[in-house]
Amino acid sequence: MKQLTFSSGYLLGLLFCPFFVLAQDNESTQVVVDSINSEAVINRVNEALPVKDTIRAQNTINITNNPLGKELSLFKPTESSTYDLKDHALAAKFDSLWMKELVDAAPLFNEMYQEVLELDTTSTVVYDLHTDTLKLRLARLNERTPFNIEYNASLENVIKSFLTRKRGLMERMLTLSQFYFPLFEQEFDNKNIPLEMKYLSIVESALNPKARSRVGATGLWQFMYGTGKEMKLTINSYVDERSDPIKSTAAAANYLNRLYRIYDDWDLALAAYNSGPGNVNKAIRRSGGQRNYWNIRRNLPRETAGYVPAFQATMYIFEYAEEHGLKSKKVDRAYFETDTVHVKSLITFDQISELAAIDKDELKILNPHYKLEVIPYVEGKPNALRLPVRKMGKFVANEEAIYAHVKNELKEKEEIVAEIQKQAEQNSIRYRVKDGDFLGKIAERYGVRVSQLKQWNGLRSNNLRIGQRLTIYPRKNSGTSVKPRETPTRTAVTSTSKVHEVKSGDSLWTISRKYPGVTIENLRKWNGISGNNLKLGTKLKLCDCSS
Repeated sequence: MKQLTFSSGYLLGLLFCPFFVLAQDNESTQVVVDSINSEAVINRVNEALPVKDTIRAQNTINITNNPLGKELSLFKPTESSTYDLKDHALAAKFDSLWMKELVDAAPLFNEMYQEVLELDTTSTVVYDLHTDTLKLRLARLNERTPFNIEYNASLENVIKSFLTRKRGLMERMLTLSQFYFPLFEQEFDNKNIPLEMKYLSIVESALNPKARSRVGATGLWQFMYGTGKEMKLTINSYVDERSDPIKSTAAAANYLNRLYRIYDDWDLALAAYNSGPGNVNKAIRRSGGQRNYWNIRRNLPRETAGYVPAFQATMYIFEYAEEHGLKSKKVDRAYFETDTVHVKSLITFDQISELAAIDKDELKILNPHYKLEVIPYVEGKPNALRLPVRKMGKFVANEEAIYAHVKNELKEKEEIVAEIQKQAEQNSIRYRVKDGDFLGKIAERYGVRVSQLKQWNGLRSNNLRIGQRLTIYPRKNSGTSVKPRETPTRTAVTSTSKVHEVKSGDSLWTISRKYPGVTIENLRKWNGISGNNLKLGTKLKLCDCSS
C-alpha cells in the first residue's frame, strides 16, 4: 500500500481546486493529512476566495453539444456571466416537490430516534380506537406477514401514541416512503425478505440517508462502521456508502438474511439487527430459553426493547393509514428519473452545480454518500455521480470541457492557497508549556479557542505536559512571545485612498494587501463587517475616519 502525505495547504488545494489523481495504478493508497494548522489555513482561504458574482445578465457562456468532437473552450466568466450548457431536449422533468420534501425531512431523524430510545409502552394513551377493532386488524396483519403480530397492551399503547403524539411525523413518512419504498421492495423481493421490512427504515432513520446516531450508526439502515465494512461498504474520508440508498439497502438485505438464518424468526432478527446477536442471545438465556420476542423483551437493552414495538406500530399505521385519516402528499411517480456517470477527475459539488446548472441541494440528496461534497477519482476504482436525467445529457455532452475547466481552476487557485499557507506558517508561533499552564489559560493569552489549540496540535484531550511544544496562530498580542501588530491610523493610507470600491474578485485579504498597514481586522472594524462576504460596488473605508 502506498502512502501519500499532504500538508493542509495542499489538501485545501485539492478540495477547492479538485483535479488530482490520487493513484495511477490499482494499489491501495492511504492519504495522510497534516491537520495541525488546517483551521488557520481554512480561515485564510475563506478570506482570500473572491467575491461570488451576484449579477446574472445576458452575457452568458454557451457550451453546446458537439457530436463532431471539435475542440471546445471555456472562458472565465465576467462579473455578469454565468454558464449555460446546452443539450438536446429531454423527456423527463425533475419533480421539485420531491426535492423540497427530501430536504425538509432531514431533521425528522432526531425526533424518531429519540422516540424509539425513550418509547413508553406502559402509559395508557387516549385515542378513539376500540381494542376489539385493533385486535381484528392486527390478526389480519399477522395472517399476511411472517412477523409475529400479536395484540398486547404495550403494542396498543405504542400505536395510539404514534397516532396522537407523532401523527405529523407519520404523515411525513407516508409522503417520503413513496420515494424510497419502491427501491426497498425490489431489493427485498430479490433477496426473499418480507416486503414489510421496508418499515424498518422509518424506525431506523426516518428515511434520512445522512442520518447519524449518537453512537455513530449511519445511513438509511443505520450501519455501524464495523458492520458496514463487514458488509463490503466503502467507508473512507471521502465516501461513506452507508449513506448510499442503493448499496446500503443491498447490504441491509444481506445482513437481515444472515440474522434470519441464525434465529429462524424475523422478530428476533430485527432485535439482533438493532442490538447485535450477542445481546439477543443473552436475553434468550436470561429468559430461560424463551424465543418469543415479547417474552425476552424485558432482558433486552432499553433501545431494543422499544424497537420491535415501534416497527410493528409503524407497520400497522401504514397499512391502516386511510382508516385513521392520515394524509400524505401524492406524487405522479414514486421516484426521480436519474442516471449515473463515472467521474474522470476529482470534482466538487460546487463545480458540478455551477457547470451543469443544478441546485447543490439536489446534488446532496442524490449523492448523499460523498461526505465532503467532493467526488474523488482513483484509477481503477470509479466513483459515480448521480444526476437527474434532464441534467445528465448536459454533463456527458460537455464532459471533456468540464474537466478542462476544473484543471484550469486548479492552476489559478493553487497559487492562492500556497500563499495563504505560507502566510499561515509565518504567523504561527511555537509555545513551550510551563508549570501551571492549561489549555484555557494559553487560549485566552493568545486570543484563540481551546478547540483550535487542540485541532492545530492534534490533541484528543485537555492534558498537557511540561515542556510540550504547541503550534499557535495568535489572534491578539500577548507580550514578547508574539510580534505586535501596528495599529493603522489615518496616516496608514494616502489621503487620496480613503475608500476602496469592491470589484469582482476582491476579498478582504486581497484588499488588505493593496494598502500597507491595513489588515483584515481593520477592514472589518472600520466597515462593520462580521464575516467575509462582500458585495460588488460596496465602498469600504480604509482608515479609522468619519468619512
